[in-house]
Amino acid sequence: MRGPDVPAKALDARALAALAANPGCRRRAILDGAGVDKGSLASALGSPSVFGQSQFAFTRGNAFEARVKADGGAELLRLVHERLDRGAEPPAGAHVPDLSATGPQGRAARTSLALREATRTPGAWTLLDHPMLALEVAGSPAFLEPDAVVVHPDGTWTVVEIKSFPMLDGSADPAKVGAAARQAAVYVLALEEVAARLGPEARVRHRILLVCPKDFSNLPTGSAVDVRKQRAVTERQLARLTRLEEIADTLPEGVCFSPGLPADELTAAVEAVPATYAPECLSACELAFHCRARSREDGRVTSLGRPVRAELGGLSTVEDVLAAARGEAGDPDDPAVAALRRAAGLRAEALAAAGAGDGGVAVCR
Repeated sequence: MRGPDVPAKALDARALAALAANPGCRRRAILDGAGVDKGSLASALGSPSVFGQSQFAFTRGNAFEARVKADGGAELLRLVHERLDRGAEPPAGAHVPDLSATGPQGRAARTSLALREATRTPGAWTLLDHPMLALEVAGSPAFLEPDAVVVHPDGTWTVVEIKSFPMLDGSADPAKVGAAARQAAVYVLALEEVAARLGPEARVRHRILLVCPKDFSNLPTGSAVDVRKQRAVTERQLARLTRLEEIADTLPEGVCFSPGLPADELTAAVEAVPATYAPECLSACELAFHCRARSREDGRVTSLGRPVRAELGGLSTVEDVLAAARGEAGDPDDPAVAALRRAAGLRAEALAAAGAGDGGVAVCR
């Protein structure tokens, strides 16, 4: 489906969080499930994406993460103790197991074993640096790699998210914190699957630790973030995703999403999978500009946003909306149609009144 010369792109927690926010988009589901690089695909379609992290931000983030985890994770563990578990014995040190193994399946198995051993060793702190977790999404496995997972002395588990955006006076950009919380919620779901296999003694905490630079320095600080809401929404939305096999069965025989294809063939392949565009996609999907252009060309009301789309009921295009407002189409008993006609009538009255009053308006200079 990608083409023989196109390497697969792993489905990560950021992509899963975005996919859960728009579960009705079959296009994103099949492309992410097939490991298609949507950034390269968007460029080949003539709608390059500006979505993604700059190389500078990526380098800065890696340097900050290395600082947070230096000295066996001493500063990271201090923040976990301070923000989430003051009642526990302060961490004088921690066990940092080796999680290396062959392939993502091997690393996920090694992570599960390390979690089992740490949970059954009460009284000790354990730091899992970049563990590998598996989560089934739409019938296919996705392998996820959180920044860190900490096992507390009481055997409970905490997800740690390390971000390079600053925390000023104890708070950070709410939009960025929300995105981090949605991403962490995916890790919590995957960890809960591991915990369910290990038994009742394994428990995932519903508060994660968000670690960011303090103010304008490079010193780390932390904040506890409750992700129960994000976890519940993500679980519900991922459960709604159509299985990838069902989507693939509806595609034409031999369809391919290789960016090296001629533009018309590639466009036809992409358009063979229905998309559910919304303005929110611009901050979450590399194909958003392409889908927005198509949505506007077709006059779909989805380009106006989900709230507007929900208010319009069965009216799916701008032309349908205008025809209903003019009384040329639509069921008058439909609440959306009735509201449009009432609004059109009020607008006409207002314009007529404004026109009738033009002669009586005095203009002073």
